[in-house]
Amino acid sequence: MLLRRIARPLLAAPFVYDGIQAALHPAEHVDAARDGSALVTDAVGAEPLSDRQLGLLVRVHGAATAVAGLLLAVGRTPRTAALALAALTAPLAVAHQPFTSKGAERTLRTAAFVKDLGKVGAAVIAGVDLEGRPGVTYRVQQAREHAARLAESKAETVKSATKAEAAKLRAKVAEAV
Repeated sequence: MLLRRIARPLLAAPFVYDGIQAALHPAEHVDAARDGSALVTDAVGAEPLSDRQLGLLVRVHGAATAVAGLLLAVGRTPRTAALALAALTAPLAVAHQPFTSKGAERTLRTAAFVKDLGKVGAAVIAGVDLEGRPGVTYRVQQAREHAARLAESKAETVKSATKAEAAKLRAKVAEAV
């Protein structure tokens, strides 16, 4: 528990910082957003987004990232916040992908790509952390086993009652004969 209280804010810090920077200074992020949005708009067949729309998109994305990071840092809905951070960071990894770049730009994009992949992985790990409590799969299995034991117990009770009733009927028949 103490480890989580220390680790979550440490994990959330880069998300909060990057989110605030994107929300306050979107122009620095618009070029990367333009490349990422071009991939999506080309695949969908839609018109490319204007610089104003991209700036707004970057601000909203940055604000959402900062809020999710703060929620993770303070421990409010940490699993949901961590999974939201993973989902918010995945498009950044796509936008920073280095596979279409050359030279020095490729080196910079590779560093950003690897950083984003690491952040996604860390957020996913934080998102599936059950804090030592059993997961849904374990609880469902335990409920099934309990139901099976209960049904078996009831079946034995009914079987015993049926045998006793059969013995009583046999005794009555023997008496009557």
